[in-house]
Amino acid sequence: MEELTRELIGRVPKVLLHDHLDGGLRPATIVELASASGHQLPAEGAEALGRWFAEAADSGSLERYLETFDHTVAVMQTAGNLTRVARECVEDLAADGVVYAEVRYAPEQHLEEGLSLEEVVAAVQRGFDEGQEAAGGRIVVRQLLTAMRHQARSREIAELAVGHRDDGVVGFDIAGAEAGYPPTRHLDAFEYLQRQNAHFTIHAGEAFGLPSIWEAIQWCGADRLGHGVRIVDDITVDLDGSARLGRLAAYVRDKRIPLELCPHSNVQTGAVASIAEHPIGLLADLRFRVTVNTDNRLMSSTSMTQEMAALVEAFGWGLDDLQWVTVNAMKSAFLGFEERLRIINEVIKPGYAEIRADLTGR
Repeated sequence: MEELTRELIGRVPKVLLHDHLDGGLRPATIVELASASGHQLPAEGAEALGRWFAEAADSGSLERYLETFDHTVAVMQTAGNLTRVARECVEDLAADGVVYAEVRYAPEQHLEEGLSLEEVVAAVQRGFDEGQEAAGGRIVVRQLLTAMRHQARSREIAELAVGHRDDGVVGFDIAGAEAGYPPTRHLDAFEYLQRQNAHFTIHAGEAFGLPSIWEAIQWCGADRLGHGVRIVDDITVDLDGSARLGRLAAYVRDKRIPLELCPHSNVQTGAVASIAEHPIGLLADLRFRVTVNTDNRLMSSTSMTQEMAALVEAFGWGLDDLQWVTVNAMKSAFLGFEERLRIINEVIKPGYAEIRADLTGR
């Protein structure tokens, strides 16, 4: 078994499908932007603020976890601030070896200082364009527009996503508390997207169980499942180690529906007890369409390198496993087929081959 050091894992090409823009700000940027806008922060200085975010997210209190987003969203209310945050997001992902990313955010949360939905999308796209240009073609980043499931703007946001699908937006999502806010409340948005031949993912199967996953797929027609970790509740592992899949789990696997799994975040929110007990190991062994993601890099103090390194340590994954989940993610991206194929064949596979050669000394 090859020894995968953190340095080597840092170098492997990575694909990220589930990352929230308002969950990945640099603490130093929050401090600077909050000072300029007069927003009161819970800690002074970038280092102390970074610790506060991590401690609040790890507290086990959902209320305190959600409070963290009050402070990031508060400094993302002007076009200039949104562009800066988006640009720095691309820079940070590129530095982590990410070659393709879909970054999501809810435009409706950035209107407090007078921006329109259109202006929010344009400001974020400027930042993504600047970041990609600065990275010299090493990374491709696209937008996913999110509607909040406890609000009533999902159809409007869906139309916004379709209106900008030739300008950097590749899909739609709904997010927010699952319990009490089933995806079927937004059927009009999903039916509209299907009629428009548009792609969408749905946060499902994280805080809530199998009914959330079933509705997202069978009622709403989701292309991917945001998290989807609770699909394990439909899998029984016998004493001899063999697994029996229920009808929903079998359907998800048979249809190759991608699971946007976020290990560290799932531990923080209580969806799983630890990385070692995360169902991603079982789901990978059973060959579900597993992908690895960061969710909220600031709140989880994580990166794609850290997520991958944790899985290597917990499950003994090797380079082939990391390449498998990376190709899974690229296959599942909402980018056009030819561009997905190009990134797999010209970026991901050669990148892994180079590292594999370094490991074998050839």
